[in-house]
Amino acid sequence: MPGQLVLLRHGQSQWNLENRFTGWVDVDLTEQGRAEGRAAGRLLAEEGLRFDVAYTSLLQRAIKTMWLALDEMDQPWVDVTRHWRLNERHYGGLQGLDKAETSAKHGEDQVHVWRRSYDIPPPPMADDDPGHPRFDARYRHLDARVLPATESLALTLERVLPFWHDAIAPDLKAGKTVLVTAHGNSLRALVKYLDDIADDVITGVNIPTGIPQLYRLDDELNVIDSRYLGDAEAAEAAAQAVANQAKSGA
Repeated sequence: MPGQLVLLRHGQSQWNLENRFTGWVDVDLTEQGRAEGRAAGRLLAEEGLRFDVAYTSLLQRAIKTMWLALDEMDQPWVDVTRHWRLNERHYGGLQGLDKAETSAKHGEDQVHVWRRSYDIPPPPMADDDPGHPRFDARYRHLDARVLPATESLALTLERVLPFWHDAIAPDLKAGKTVLVTAHGNSLRALVKYLDDIADDVITGVNIPTGIPQLYRLDDELNVIDSRYLGDAEAAEAAAQAVANQAKSGA
């Protein structure tokens, strides 16, 4: 039998709190975000999960959430792989901008397209922008041509899927129980793939921060079922809060 899969979005980051587009900017967790990481660990422990391997991105908000969850489970020894393909979607020229102010300037409809359309990316970041990932030491071993200046969800899925097929899927088929701690859009891309969600439907799917989602899979890694751990109403409310981010400073 394949192992179980848990997807966990990082806890609240400082720019989540400030309602800013974050993308590949390496923003830290807030105190609430750290509490969410610990709470996720308690939910995972209550479920009786024992992880064999863990995967996360190269961004500290995901890495620290993973640390906090594993520490709360008393499983700090779990093998961890960090990989750039699990990074958040790159928001291009929107990175760092306030979501509500951007909506006021460009209109909610346009910002909704940039945030939620499946295949329309935001305006790209300039190649000479100091924030471009080609200037970041953590990506120095990569060909600059693979580093994004902006991404749609479709492009994020193209980036994430090779890592799924090369690393995560083989572990699951080998019977390992796997934790993937990543970001709203890299996880949304995986959810789209796993649940075979249509392009026009995934635009309405929101991933709450800090609430583990447990998948049961068959031998071919088709989904048998999935659920958020803990209180279902709390997970729904948290997902709705994500959906409302562009509308206010909340």
